Amino acid sequence: MRNKLLIYVMALAVFLIGTIEYIITGVIEMMAVDLNVTTSEVGLMVTVFALSAAIVAPVLIALTIHMDRKKLLVTALSVFIASNGLMLLNLSYELLLAVRIIQGASGGIATVVAMAVATRLVEPERRGNAIGIILMGLSSSLVLGVPAGTFFSERFGWRVLFIVIGILSLLPLMIISRKIPAIQEDKTVSLRMQLAVLKDSRIVTALAITLFYVGGYSTLFTYITPYLQAASSMSITEISGVLFLAGICSFMGSKVGGQLADTKGSQFTIWAGLLLQGASLLLFTLAGVHILVLILVLMIFMLATWSISPAQQLLLVTLVPRNPDIALSVNTSFIQFGFALGSLLGGLVISRTSVLNLNWVGLAAVGAALVLAAFLFSRKSKAVASSLR
Repeated sequence: MRNKLLIYVMALAVFLIGTIEYIITGVIEMMAVDLNVTTSEVGLMVTVFALSAAIVAPVLIALTIHMDRKKLLVTALSVFIASNGLMLLNLSYELLLAVRIIQGASGGIATVVAMAVATRLVEPERRGNAIGIILMGLSSSLVLGVPAGTFFSERFGWRVLFIVIGILSLLPLMIISRKIPAIQEDKTVSLRMQLAVLKDSRIVTALAITLFYVGGYSTLFTYITPYLQAASSMSITEISGVLFLAGICSFMGSKVGGQLADTKGSQFTIWAGLLLQGASLLLFTLAGVHILVLILVLMIFMLATWSISPAQQLLLVTLVPRNPDIALSVNTSFIQFGFALGSLLGGLVISRTSVLNLNWVGLAAVGAALVLAAFLFSRKSKAVASSLR
């Protein structure tokens, strides 16, 4: 594969962006104490980041469609780095929310554009592999970024972590600015073209499944640190280790989900993933204060949730065979909407009841995804049956 090193450099940039998005999961209690706000208010920092990545980033990408992709990538990364530098200042909670909006927009743009640039730097038959490497950077942020960042923050503080991530991001920025050539889009994909796929009710239903299963995941996982602290006597260091195991399971889930989707089909994999995700959310209550059982249930939960994503992507590609890139781009926005929905719901739960009730709200969201999946797949079965008559 040509320019393999450059692809991995961009994957590194996406890894650092993903770490900044998900790190709130590990440091949420530290930030709440330091900022003198509630845990649910810190959870809003996940919500605004995700909404910004889901809404602002696609709009800005569409508005800059004629701009050199390299220049846009460098600009987005530069803004992302600068926004991390702002975390060193003693900003108020409200201003930090504004910084998170900037991080979400710039990080979202950089991630999407990195995938687009990666496909231009390799042979046509290796484009899928290039996109996979970029997405590996994003999933690796859960495996390594969040637990390592949580461990680091306990010793040096969460503000220092943001600065370190910003400094580390300078390396891919410099390599990208020097080594990647100017790139213009071969064909423009406007925001109107992206929204046009929403005219198909099957695609809307599939995107709603994404919204609810990711929402069910985010409802619990955004607040997993206070949940584990309430359900056990684990320290932050021990929770960092648990988060590392959870990240490995998410990585394995993506791989297993992709293999199952290829061998058993997307429909089977989505059903299996949703049922296992829902069952694990129910088991959180039965696990109680038994730490080993709780950790095992969390591992199953991560494995099940992340196994759904590859199958869901494949389903959308089959539903929109002529414009798969557009369908996947819109699905990426709905993944971020799911993170925003889940973190918002979770924040409402812990502000009004107990953090230990998060799994019930997550279960309700996954239940909605199962109902939608049943509706979508029954329609597909009827359509196939009628075509055979």
